Amino acid sequence: MPAGRRASLAPSWRRGPARRGREPTNHPPKAGRGILEILRANVFTRFNAILAGLLIVVAVVGPPQDGLFALVPAVNTAIGVLQELRARRALARLAVVTAPRARVRRDGKVLELPVESVVPGDTIELRPGDQLIADGRVLSSRGLQVDESLVTGESEPAEKGAGAPVLSGSFVVAGSGDIRAEAVGEAAYARRLEREARTFKLVRSELQAGTNRILRGVTWVMVPAAVLLVSAQVIRSGSPIDSALRGSVAGVGAMIPEGLVLLTSIAFALGAIRLAQRRVLIQTLPAVEGLARVDVLCIDKTGTLTQPTMRVAAVDRLGPADPEPVLSALGAADPTPNATMIALAREYPAPPDWPCSKTVPFSSARRWSAAEFAGHGAWVLGAADALLGPGAQAPAVAELLDRGAAAGERVVLLAAAPGGLADSSLPQDLRPAAVVRLQEELRPEAEPTVAYLLRQGITVKVLSGDDPRTVAAVARRVGIPQSEHGVDAGHLGDDQEALAAAMAGGSVFGRVGPQQKRAMIAALQSAGHVVAMTGDGVNDVAALKQADIGIAMGSGSQASRAVGQVVLLDSSFAAVPMILSEGRRVIDNVERVAGVVVTKTVYAAMLALAIGILAVPYPFYPRHLTVVSAFTIGIPGFFLALGRRNPRARAGFTSRVLAFTLPAGLAAGGAVLGAYQLARANPQVTAVQDQTAAALALFVVGIWVLARLSRPLNGPRAALVGAMVVLGAAAVAVPLTRQVFSISFPPPEVLVETAAVAAGAVGVAALWLRLEPAVRRALPERSHGH
Repeated sequence: MPAGRRASLAPSWRRGPARRGREPTNHPPKAGRGILEILRANVFTRFNAILAGLLIVVAVVGPPQDGLFALVPAVNTAIGVLQELRARRALARLAVVTAPRARVRRDGKVLELPVESVVPGDTIELRPGDQLIADGRVLSSRGLQVDESLVTGESEPAEKGAGAPVLSGSFVVAGSGDIRAEAVGEAAYARRLEREARTFKLVRSELQAGTNRILRGVTWVMVPAAVLLVSAQVIRSGSPIDSALRGSVAGVGAMIPEGLVLLTSIAFALGAIRLAQRRVLIQTLPAVEGLARVDVLCIDKTGTLTQPTMRVAAVDRLGPADPEPVLSALGAADPTPNATMIALAREYPAPPDWPCSKTVPFSSARRWSAAEFAGHGAWVLGAADALLGPGAQAPAVAELLDRGAAAGERVVLLAAAPGGLADSSLPQDLRPAAVVRLQEELRPEAEPTVAYLLRQGITVKVLSGDDPRTVAAVARRVGIPQSEHGVDAGHLGDDQEALAAAMAGGSVFGRVGPQQKRAMIAALQSAGHVVAMTGDGVNDVAALKQADIGIAMGSGSQASRAVGQVVLLDSSFAAVPMILSEGRRVIDNVERVAGVVVTKTVYAAMLALAIGILAVPYPFYPRHLTVVSAFTIGIPGFFLALGRRNPRARAGFTSRVLAFTLPAGLAAGGAVLGAYQLARANPQVTAVQDQTAAALALFVVGIWVLARLSRPLNGPRAALVGAMVVLGAAAVAVPLTRQVFSISFPPPEVLVETAAVAAGAVGVAALWLRLEPAVRRALPERSHGH
């Protein structure tokens, strides 16, 4: 045999790396941003470019200490990059746990391989819940049904026989089969789609949208204010050119909210890290915030409220035939058993003389499965209404079904099919043989978790494919309201208005199909609700994708994990309150950070406009704003991003931030102008003392802003405010720092005037903030009266 031929006989899994060197590979796209993207996004920003330009001006005309303002954005940028890299590593470690693997047949062996090891020509085995990781053609099919809705939009599962094409990104809903991979990696259909629009639906983030609106507004205000300020300082103020340029740098630099985006990113990243430490994988960072805004949580019964495993509670015979051999044969014949079949196989040993000749696998859409055995006929097992039609059961059968459903058991009907199995359609003339009752155990965390969610004002609704009476019985045991009677979704259809009315009036729904779950969530969203959905099976995929936040169980199917923005790796429903709390914490922290940062932008813009109009020297050099900003914004802003409060989330992030920062910023700007002008009016006061008076007034108002945004002032927050006061006092008390930052105390009478102006500005702002909500509430009533 030629040497080249002998080399090709090496096991294909060992030849995999070599083959991957010559053929397309199936490396999945990286989740989140890469290292270069993180650096580019944090370093090369519009505002950092402006600050770099200002630093160059200072390097030319000013002393080095006037360039200290660049340290704050540099430190913030470094912290932002490090935290995002830390979050990326933490999430990447967890993503390895949930990464899909493919069952590949090579050299007669079935190997579970990472998807990147799959190459064209591989034979891939498929089972229910598997997501296809390559385009290909079906080699063999055992009732294989594939849902292609994620890649083609077609909602109905398609049966795939031998020779049929299959697309990556679709998933198996029923049956099993083998395919030959033809296109992988960048050549695959789903990856081509992903280059145009990602398969994952991005989570809508009010924080990010609000931050972007604030930044756009700042940009529009900053440009004309900067032009006016620079022209006034350089042309009309009469100051020396170097002093005028330094004042311009201070005014323009102060308007830049350099910490807003960075500290917001830090808050999100820290939230994801804390959840990762508790075995919760956040696949899109804004999902942390998204769950905090949810007001309706839709859950499945099995796997969420109950354990995923079941046991056979009772078998009620309806005819002369002994059902136990049939049930044991059905359990053994299914190559991809669901929970019901696993319970049967565990309860009854497989009979030795029941060779299976044909099977119809279970699917959530048809709600039954079947098998035909040589010499023993064909048998069907499934929901009674699916086999016999609603209300078509004999009184004895109906009584048994009612008894099991009322006890919260899953009840299925075993029926003989004398005519055999012709295809995957339901056989005619079925003869009921037995009622099988299966018992599910409640998850220990289900009841306390539901109670917590209800206390937080979140409505919980159960959407299940089981009998509505069974679902209602389980819902009652965990304390879900409006669970006296379950609603039969089989009678509702897909009309949006009818579904919206049913969802508004009920909390427990049974016999819900996969596409109906999606339509129900869409109906809730159309009514203005923010909806989260938990699920673990292939029947939940469409609903998980439709929901505002999809929460997948780590033990669930590959398909459900692929579309969920959040994956509970321990499959514990008890993690949901933890995610809710973390999301609320992030929202609260970002709102506080935005308060301190945007206040600075407001007073800087006001000062730029006022100084530009008055054509007087700018009241600060860059070094003055550096020291004041460090103690009132930069250092405390970082600690505010680490806060632990988690109040309920409210809509209106942007309006609340502006409602605080406008009066606070105007108060700070007014205090600076007042103190500065009073100091300048005193002929005994030098220019440096003028600037010191303005800086002291700004520091006092800045500390008030920090204290106000830190409320309620518990021990750590009070210590933070106190520490900033001490550091600020130390900066003006130590001779060296006074020299570095050009601080010179004005006469006592000017200090008194400065304190009075700052106190007055704080008082006016506090009164405004106290009266503004009442005035806003009264205005509609007044206009209505007129």
